Amino acid sequence: MTVIGLDDTDSRTEGMCSTYLAALLAEAVEDAGGRVGRRLLVRLNPAVEHKTRGNAALALHADIDPETTLSLATELVEEYAVGDDPRTSPGVVVAPGDPEDVPDGVVDFAREAVRELHGLDAALALADEAGYETRGWEPDGDSDGNSGDNSHDDAGDDAVVGRGRIGALAAVGAWRAFDDWTHERISYREFHRCGTPREVDEASVFAAAEAGYPAVWDTVDRGEREAVCVPSAPGPILHGIRGDGPDAVARVAADIESEPVERAATFLTNQGTDAHLVAGEVGDLRDGRCYRVDCAVTEEPETRRGGHVFVGVGDPSRPDRAGDTALECVAFEPTKRFRGRVRALRVGDQLTVCGEVAEGTLKLEKFAVRDLVETEPVVPDCPECGRSMESAGADQGYRCRDCGTSAPGKVDSPLARDLELGWYEVPPCARRHVSKPLVRGGFDAPVHPER
Repeated sequence: MTVIGLDDTDSRTEGMCSTYLAALLAEAVEDAGGRVGRRLLVRLNPAVEHKTRGNAALALHADIDPETTLSLATELVEEYAVGDDPRTSPGVVVAPGDPEDVPDGVVDFAREAVRELHGLDAALALADEAGYETRGWEPDGDSDGNSGDNSHDDAGDDAVVGRGRIGALAAVGAWRAFDDWTHERISYREFHRCGTPREVDEASVFAAAEAGYPAVWDTVDRGEREAVCVPSAPGPILHGIRGDGPDAVARVAADIESEPVERAATFLTNQGTDAHLVAGEVGDLRDGRCYRVDCAVTEEPETRRGGHVFVGVGDPSRPDRAGDTALECVAFEPTKRFRGRVRALRVGDQLTVCGEVAEGTLKLEKFAVRDLVETEPVVPDCPECGRSMESAGADQGYRCRDCGTSAPGKVDSPLARDLELGWYEVPPCARRHVSKPLVRGGFDAPVHPER
């Protein structure tokens, strides 16, 4: 057996797709007499600066010798990888042996790659220790082998040669690193069509999505009337169908009417699993990581320029400390109707919030309402005439001047709320690949799924 990982062959602007190259490699392995048992699509930390769109790395588990696999992968990377994008820095890692036998250090590296920031030096040192062959390419397409330029351990350094080896090594260790796996069926266009408008019948997408739900999710956004499974980038993907089982995603893909499908592949993936989230506490969060945080609302939600909605939160043990904000959370304009959920929050509400922290602000992916403020203090009404009382002076309560009645202070009045206890999420059109849709279940409170 051989495990081969690859990453960073595509471009945010110039197209291509690392999954397409993995599909080509799987075919090349089988043409060479080998057999591919698994295709893994591994989403890494979505906060990584140099990610190419979805920050996916790929791995193939193949019954073929490592030397042949490396040769086949090298040829395909040099033919298909985007070579003129300075952000693209392809990498390949070849690991001899069964994926179950990957060393613990590589498994830990894979698990952390979804939650932390890795440098190339650490990846190459670990690959060398495990006896893995690696290949890295500069943006101009020049190859660099195991002895490549390892002097750049900074993930923000544009000059890194073969930065994709970080993700490739993570993909090698992913099978042992994660327990929750979903599936994606990716259909590819005829390659010469890349860069032209996709011809996909939208009505058939919505019909197929309805038939496949809930086992197949995030195919469409019904609220926005958008076929989210059809990308807008200029790459070779025609559509990608995500769900909990290989047969279910294949059925939905087959029911979509479109231009010709050149080839298709089904990947096991950590998409839709929340593998990127770690427990955190307000006041102790780092940029570039994604957290699940218990908190209380400390400031009323505010809609700012661009339609983004911000809300301040703080220590959940002190919900009465209005204005004692330790963290700002934001629902950006592209999250659409989710912003209404955020606007409905009130000071004192108890929450669990999930999302990436950047520049000290948590970008909301979902939140759970743990406890709602049910009342608000109001000026009392006169029990005699029913009119609102007036202030009797500083610290003297309220009185009705006509009836002579008085009250010591404000009274609690029932507060109408547009939220219920449980989990709320961004709609499918705004969902990150790795973020878990509520419809998948397994949450610790009632769920209010978006479709």
